[in-house]
Amino acid sequence: MATIRLPTPLRPYADGLKEVDSGADSVLEALRELTQRYPALAPHLLKSDGRLRPYVNVFVNDQDIRGLNGEATELQPQDRVMIVPSIAGGSGAALRPVDHAALRANQAAIIGSLAGSYIAGAPWVVTLVALLMLLGAARARPGFGWLYLALRRGNLLRPDVVLDNPEPHRFAQLLGGFFLGMASVAFLLGLTAIGWGLAGLVALLAGINLFAGICLGCAIYYWLARLHLPGFSKSPPPGVLPGRRPAA
Repeated sequence: MATIRLPTPLRPYADGLKEVDSGADSVLEALRELTQRYPALAPHLLKSDGRLRPYVNVFVNDQDIRGLNGEATELQPQDRVMIVPSIAGGSGAALRPVDHAALRANQAAIIGSLAGSYIAGAPWVVTLVALLMLLGAARARPGFGWLYLALRRGNLLRPDVVLDNPEPHRFAQLLGGFFLGMASVAFLLGLTAIGWGLAGLVALLAGINLFAGICLGCAIYYWLARLHLPGFSKSPPPGVLPGRRPAA
């Protein structure tokens, strides 16, 4: 069944629950089912005609339904529906749903690919990973997002969506792709030790993120934001240290 996550301000209207399961086939059906179960929620989510209020932001996993099929967006059993409140995330901007399961799958794929390339003595794999990471950063998606989607379709992974800033994660991936690009240049110049050293550094940082929940690239983003550099405008979520993974 899909899961609907309620923001803190709405939980008193749903017996204090943080999450509610739903077997509905679409977002609108799920919200109508939710308001039938907890009628006090209805004025906060739906108009008198039963349609979604225009100021209510709804995400399926980390995708705004406005960019999908709106209220008619179909739901799969493993999906997480998030009703997003206006929570400050720095410079007056709102936090957004970020699927940390996708980020962890991306980090694991990076580590596995780089380790495999070293064992096989195949530096071209480093170049391939660099291109995937840079392309993912340009598209604001994990470079190995396609692998995560495949694992989700096979019910091997479930979304882990939390309110966060996506920009620092995009910057971290861009930074990793840049270092792997430098490693590729080092291989072309015959500087093999430097190339593997840079690849090993990226794998190490991905491992720290994956196993310790500390994104050093994200921390660098927040430090640069404190210097008011152009393009760096976000602050860490409330109560979260720079680079730490927010609680679900």
